[in-house]
Amino acid sequence: MEIINPQQLADEGQAEYNKGDYLSAATLYKAAADGYLSVGDELSAAEMANNCSVAFLKGGNTESALEAVMDTDRVFAVKGDTLRQAMALGNQAAAWEGLKQLDKAVISYGQSAELLKQLGESELRAYVLQSVSSIQLRRGQYLEAYGTMGEGVMGLDKPNLKQKLLQSLMQLPFKFLR
Repeated sequence: MEIINPQQLADEGQAEYNKGDYLSAATLYKAAADGYLSVGDELSAAEMANNCSVAFLKGGNTESALEAVMDTDRVFAVKGDTLRQAMALGNQAAAWEGLKQLDKAVISYGQSAELLKQLGESELRAYVLQSVSSIQLRRGQYLEAYGTMGEGVMGLDKPNLKQKLLQSLMQLPFKFLR
């Protein structure tokens, strides 16, 4: 009988994810998380729980996605891993958004964006703020959405061509006001 370690489960989960079999990947990531917990590796367990959440989201199982990722941000915070804490909050937000709990999604996205700002992760922060802006647009909060999108795009250190165009377009109203 072959004993499978958590890393093997994680690797198999990644292979299933790459093939597009998201629910199978989620199951393997969950097993890897449990395996890491059994040997006391909380950080790796939390990382696998986040992978599990993303796979469940891609597979259309939003409730399981939220269940998988809840409280992983606290594990990363306690361990001082701010980047993964921010990513976990973003994953929670995506799950809340999928469950149509938009207020909770915006709060989690905001917490993620703030941590990413502290870390100087402008690209990731812009992506998170784009999600907030999208929610604001759906709610009819057009000025807020414009401001949120601007905050994300204008904060980019090295914008690509599309982002540079968006920056230019966002500056147009202010040029007319001068």
